[in-house]
This record gives sequence, C-alpha cells and structure tokens, in this order.
Amino acid sequence: MQARVDAWIQANGGYWEPLALLARLTEEVGELSRELNHRHGSKRKKDSEAERALRDELGDVLFILTCIANQAEVDLGDALEGAVSKYEARDGGRW
Repeated sequence: MQARVDAWIQANGGYWEPLALLARLTEEVGELSRELNHRHGSKRKKDSEAERALRDELGDVLFILTCIANQAEVDLGDALEGAVSKYEARDGGRW
C-alpha cells in the first residue's frame, strides 16, 4: 500500500508539506465524521446532499495517513503492530 501511494505521489508532483498533509487529514476526517453522523447520529442528510460511501471516506483518510507515514519514513505495518500490541497489553479483557 505504501509503495503504491508513493509511486502515485512521485508521478504527480511529490508530497505536500507536512502541515498541508495534516490539514488535508483534518478535512478528510471531518468528511468521515459527517458521513458517520448522517448514518448514525441525529443529523440526517439534507435531500440536496449527495450520498457518500463510507468506504470512500475511509479510503481518503487512509490515503492521507499513508502519505504522512511515507514522508516520515514510518512503516504502517509496524505502526499498526505496535498499536495492537499496546491495546492488547493495556486493555485486554477490559470490556
């Protein structure tokens, strides 16, 4: 996944500055939040609003996170493994 995103980024102008990527991540997380709120919250879609696929919103967030990881030279597989191990140790059996 990281190699594919990197190849696309390199072929299309290179990575944005880190703070621009952060701003873009914030934007994409906002769109994901809006979609989840429309589906499960009290704020339903207006009739004039287009239907957005949750899959697409998650994909956009993942794409930008991958860009950030690539730019910072972080292996996302290792990062996820570390996070899961942390949750297993800290929160296993908690719920």
